[in-house]
Amino acid sequence: MNLDQRIARLEVLEAIRQLKHRYFNACDLKEVAVIRDCFAAGPVLIDYGPVGTFHERDSFVALYQSLACHERVIDLHHGANPEIELIGTDEAQGRWALYYFNLDGESGATRQLGGLYRDRYRRIDGQWRIVETIFRAHSMVAGQTLSTAPA
Repeated sequence: MNLDQRIARLEVLEAIRQLKHRYFNACDLKEVAVIRDCFAAGPVLIDYGPVGTFHERDSFVALYQSLACHERVIDLHHGANPEIELIGTDEAQGRWALYYFNLDGESGATRQLGGLYRDRYRRIDGQWRIVETIFRAHSMVAGQTLSTAPA
């Protein structure tokens, strides 16, 4: 692989990392349009186990809005340990570890999840999008907090 090819490969890997981080941050900030834009238009696979399986992005985004887009809901998604593999010029797959923390600001209920994402990405019109994401939790802790930090 020559230097130009190596640089191009690194640019692709970074673009995919940025896509996944943009998705996590948009979920925490409740940026629905950004979440939607992280996924390809048309047929996709979003399989979040007990939360549901979706075959196009809009039905997933609608569920996300109904569950998370409330002032009392505080979410923190921390994706780490990415393993991204290019499987073609415009195709890639990846695995990410997730630590997720959720707080209901009204009741004080908390939930922590650990798990793994397995993703497939496609470059469409020059932009990387998620075309398949499967999340499986491997641990969960539920609890109660006595107070929340001031805003």
